[in-house]
Amino acid sequence: MDKRTRYIVVDTAVLPEIFGKVLEVKKLVADKTERSFSSACKRMGISRSAFYKYRDCVFAYDDKMTQQIVNFSVTLRDQAGVLSNVLTTLYSMHANILTVNQNIPVDGVALVSLSLKMGEGMANPIEITRAISDLHGVVEVRLLSGK
Repeated sequence: MDKRTRYIVVDTAVLPEIFGKVLEVKKLVADKTERSFSSACKRMGISRSAFYKYRDCVFAYDDKMTQQIVNFSVTLRDQAGVLSNVLTTLYSMHANILTVNQNIPVDGVALVSLSLKMGEGMANPIEITRAISDLHGVVEVRLLSGK
């Protein structure tokens, strides 16, 4: 039999319950709901040895068909509060901001890259582009990827 690592996607309904609990333990520690794997294991009702046996082999799968990542390039004037206004506007549109990267201003403007995870209740990328474009201090907004 081939010893290479292979990944498969399996519906959790057919898997032993331990795999779901291992994922939940990892989540509890990552979001600081629990301070340690030990306390998270107790909370989930599994042994630490079972957790450690599977923790490096069990990962959650985010279905890329149901989540879409949209990337924007935004040119902003080098003025206090402009980026903050952009982020506040995105928040008001229920945007899930994944990354914000701002370059050092050159010639009075700074290039900002934004990545957003599209989801339910969020405005579409065209509406987001229009809303950001209308803000004071925004020079240009370009939708780089996503629909």
